[in-house]
Amino acid sequence: MRVLVVTAVAAERDAVCAAGGPYTPRALPGGLALHRGGADTGPAVDVLAAGVGPAAAAAGTATALTAAALDGAPYSLVISAGIGGGFAPAAPLGCVVVADALTAADLGAETPEGFLPVTELGFGTVTHRPDPALVRAVATACGARTGPVLTVSTVTGSAARAAELTARHPGALAEAMEGFGVAEAAVAHGAGVLEIRTVSNAVGPRDRAAWRIGPALTALTGAFVALPAALRAL
Repeated sequence: MRVLVVTAVAAERDAVCAAGGPYTPRALPGGLALHRGGADTGPAVDVLAAGVGPAAAAAGTATALTAAALDGAPYSLVISAGIGGGFAPAAPLGCVVVADALTAADLGAETPEGFLPVTELGFGTVTHRPDPALVRAVATACGARTGPVLTVSTVTGSAARAAELTARHPGALAEAMEGFGVAEAAVAHGAGVLEIRTVSNAVGPRDRAAWRIGPALTALTGAFVALPAALRAL
């Protein structure tokens, strides 16, 4: 089994890589650097920092997937991973979230009657759902909570916006900026998809003093230490 893990930034990539290794850098088109892992005792895991936001995530993921396919060694699973905001009280600081739905929270149109997702406009989809058995296995191994993770292009910075998102997407546990973009590329290549987030801040008013990025990155490493056993079990 070959697994591609896609993060936004190098700090998240390094937190994932700290769970295993060693990794060998490999240059990809567009200036991307893939960290390629081995597979001595489990699935082969490669890690890529593709950039911030759904467009960069989709483009970087598609590049890595295409390169692997051309090499004759395609990935069977793609994981969007990193830190993100948690919707209190369901997803407190430091917890791990495994998405049972990767949803583009703001892909659609504003109308006088309210927001319409692109699905209601007749275009594409706004949600990708991972294999439920995979979600359960990984969540159990990582001690994670499961629920929808929202992909946004603008990080929430107010209580009003947080309330709007929770009203539109009941049960959402976290928000981040890349999951849906990663999923779009993975699905186009016929690969499975998953999203793992660790919570560094509460979704709501922007308060950088309250962020806990270091502990969230440590929790991300811990989640990926536990991941191989869950994948082997499947």
